[in-house]
Order: sequence, then C-alpha cells, then structure tokens
Amino acid sequence: MTARRTPVLPGLVLLAATVLVACGGEDEPAGSQSGRASSSSVATSAGTSAATSAAASAPATTLAPREDESGDAPPFPADTAPDTADAAPGSAVTVTGIRTGHHDGFDRVVFDVAGTGAPGWDVRYVPQAVEQGRGEPIDVAGKAVLQVTLTGVGYPTDTGIEEYDGSAPLPGSGTAVVTEVVWDSTFEGTSVAFVGTTERVPFRVYLLQGPARVVLDVVVP
Repeated sequence: MTARRTPVLPGLVLLAATVLVACGGEDEPAGSQSGRASSSSVATSAGTSAATSAAASAPATTLAPREDESGDAPPFPADTAPDTADAAPGSAVTVTGIRTGHHDGFDRVVFDVAGTGAPGWDVRYVPQAVEQGRGEPIDVAGKAVLQVTLTGVGYPTDTGIEEYDGSAPLPGSGTAVVTEVVWDSTFEGTSVAFVGTTERVPFRVYLLQGPARVVLDVVVP
C-alpha cells in the first residue's frame, strides 16, 4: 500500500516561515556566544547588572576583581616568614590600584602596576606600621600588620603614570581576615602599603602579567 501524502497549502508554508523569522535566536546552542557561560564567568544579565551596580556604588579607589587571578599561584607556606622577590633590572613601575576580595580559603589583596619591567617585593609581618622616610606610626585596623614593600618603582613624575590615590584606607571587600589596606607612600624606588589582618596567618605573594599585578593571598584559618 502506498503511503498517502497530505498536500501542504502555500498559505501554511508562508505562515511557518513568518513564525520562524519572529522566533529566531531563542534556542541557540550552548556553544554559541549567547549560550551558557562557564561557572567562573558572569553569564547572566542579572549578574552583569549586579556587577555594574556594585562598581557604580564602590569608592573610586576600589577596582573590580579580575577573573584571571586564580591561575598559577604557588602553594601556601607552613609558616609566616617573609616573602621576597627581586625586581627585574631597570624596572620603573607605578602602583595604579589596589583591590581586596575573598576566595575559598583565603583573602586576596591585588596591587595593580603599570610601567617598565616587573616589580619585586618584600612582604612581612611587622610590630607596627611606620611611615617611610619620617618614621611616624600609622594606624592600621587589626591585630597583625603585613608590610608590603614593592621594589622597582618609579615616581609618577618619572613614569608618567598616575599613582593610586591612597588618601583613605581601603576596607576589606567581604574579607574574613584582611581588615583594611593603608597606603603609605612611594620613596626612593619603593612603594609601601600596610595590610591589617585579624591574626598572623600564612600568606603567599606572586606576580601575574597581562596586565602586571602583585597578588597577596592571606590564609583564612
């Protein structure tokens, strides 16, 4: 027996085409640009709106966190000994921003830099925050203080890059151990900031590029 074919009316074809045009793009595959993003990305319009609102309400000295700062971090040490690294020869960078945030198991402080070469650092716990040059004490909230000394730094007048405005302390953004970051100054090739913490805990420091930034992670016990 031959199967019967039901004729398709021209009007129905036209109607179907019209519906397809009107609904185009609603069922794009997950791999398309408007499809599902990974869990580490801001994938929804609601998330984007929330991030925009937060950035608008944040102080001018607070920068939005970057998604690419979770990469090749060294392991945390088992102690609280100082962490040091040399600047690349001929480096002359300027600190352009400082950011704080909380991650699973640790708090993070990021020092964004721009200029020539790559900075070095000396990060250690100190009994008291003291101003560069004059030696005057600096108030830092918290029971412990990490002094962050960045080396390979140039004065903004030499690098031509605007320096971070540290006129007011930067509070921890949702952090558990980091209380605040207090900017000191740039003096004779170094920039100094103080990071207050609730207690002396292990920390790690490392450099990321593209753009350049020095990352300080502090363990949350």
